[in-house]
Amino acid sequence: MSDLRSKFLEVYSVLKSELLNDPAFEFTDVSRQWVDRMLDYNVPGGKLNRGLSVIDSLKLLKDGRELTDDEIFHASAVGWCIEWLQAYFLVLDDIMDGSHTRRGQPCWFRLPKIGMIAVNDGILLRNHIPRILKKHFRGKPYYVDLLDLFNEVEFQTAHGQLIDLITTHEGEKDLSKYSLALHRRIVQYKTAYYSFYLPVACALLMAGEDLESHVGVKNILIEMGTYFQVQDDYLDCFGDPKVIGKVGTDIQDFKCSWVVVKALELSNEEQKKLLHENYGKDDQICIEKVKELYKVLDIQGVFLEYESSSYQKLTKSIESHSSKAVQAVLKSFLAKIYKRQK
Repeated sequence: MSDLRSKFLEVYSVLKSELLNDPAFEFTDVSRQWVDRMLDYNVPGGKLNRGLSVIDSLKLLKDGRELTDDEIFHASAVGWCIEWLQAYFLVLDDIMDGSHTRRGQPCWFRLPKIGMIAVNDGILLRNHIPRILKKHFRGKPYYVDLLDLFNEVEFQTAHGQLIDLITTHEGEKDLSKYSLALHRRIVQYKTAYYSFYLPVACALLMAGEDLESHVGVKNILIEMGTYFQVQDDYLDCFGDPKVIGKVGTDIQDFKCSWVVVKALELSNEEQKKLLHENYGKDDQICIEKVKELYKVLDIQGVFLEYESSSYQKLTKSIESHSSKAVQAVLKSFLAKIYKRQK
């Protein structure tokens, strides 16, 4: 795996160099250095799961045979396009949320002399994707489908972000509008499409498959993405900060988290009142009151039950798929996230 990761990172250097020398724009030394630094700061810093899973998935779709160097390069280039898309979302997301840190370092816009130039940097990151795809995939039979896929997933993610922003940030903090249905909608569009469906859909296209005939695969991956986000919501509240790498803030940030939605569902009138009075306040006493209620309602037990039934349901859906190669792809995704601690 570390060998694959180092090969993957080599492709990043190639793509970055091509973008910094793109003949469509006359770079000055200063602008080239800016983009160089901006890319290194924002694109390769995460776990790279989304990008690497394009390569993993393609290999499994080819029945586990070793990929040629050319196939690895192209799968890596598409994988990096997903990482670029993620970077674009996160740079702008952090500005909208007024965040301070991302991946253990200050958000890009918080750095000296960056500020709101980061908005344009987000636009640049978005525009790099079609440049990469044009350079390396223009002659491929699936080129148009690939462009179409990235455009559609971006459209879905931006609208997921919209629902999240208008329910979490707008006007009066009203917990009564939070429900499992709303949580599911936000998660499905904001996270599941680009984090779970997109890498596999890219691999399917590269393997010569038609996405129209894989709607079942899409549905399973969206379910998996929902399960993944529920885990995230759970870990934000109950995870060990030393393990997950950050201190959870969903309670004070008034997030439409699975944890609070479940708590509302299980609460009596008095407990609901306590939630309404304390959720979304950046005050340690209020946060502790909410966490205490979560203990009383045994949210941890409810989550473990949810985790186990989700796993069983997903496994059953996967095993009913006609293709063993597609089953292998889906099972590898599920194995990566089941019972994760971070």
